[in-house]
Amino acid sequence: MAISLRLGVSPTDEEIRALSARNPGYQFERAASGELVVTPTGGRAGQCEAELIAQLRNWATAHGTGVVFSSATGFLLPDGSLLVPDASWVRQDRWEALSPQEQEGFVPLCPDAVFEVASPSDILTHLRRKSRDYLANGARLVVLIDPKRRTVEVHAPDRAPRVLEPAQHVSFDPTLPGFTLDLRRIW
Repeated sequence: MAISLRLGVSPTDEEIRALSARNPGYQFERAASGELVVTPTGGRAGQCEAELIAQLRNWATAHGTGVVFSSATGFLLPDGSLLVPDASWVRQDRWEALSPQEQEGFVPLCPDAVFEVASPSDILTHLRRKSRDYLANGARLVVLIDPKRRTVEVHAPDRAPRVLEPAQHVSFDPTLPGFTLDLRRIW
């Protein structure tokens, strides 16, 4: 179950790094409001994330258009939030425009594509709110995968979300040209 903490003072980037180092297996995020959100990842969700990252990385390597990030990567969004998607992709030119220092710390941009895998501790309304936050900060694609219900929600700017159920394959053209997620390996 996700834990939301409203602290007297919004945690700094360094405090969140320290919490993450002391508490492996938990994701620490900071909402634009300053609220600290802590979510553990279970085994099944972690397995789904690993398969998703493998497929996304294989595509990105073959096409050379961008960089894939794991669920250990924090992104500092323009609204001041610090979010940690389960998997994400950033166009190569945007990644290369960052300084080496920016590439080392929390990444100071919003990913172009974000993937979230619902685990038993996630509440879909929370993931949908995060989807809206990503889109408001510049994401071009947000995908919510719910292995338990075997559904995929595809969110994009200026479009109503698409809910796919049941699906075996999902294509993400034109944002991720040529990338088709094989959900049979996720389910």
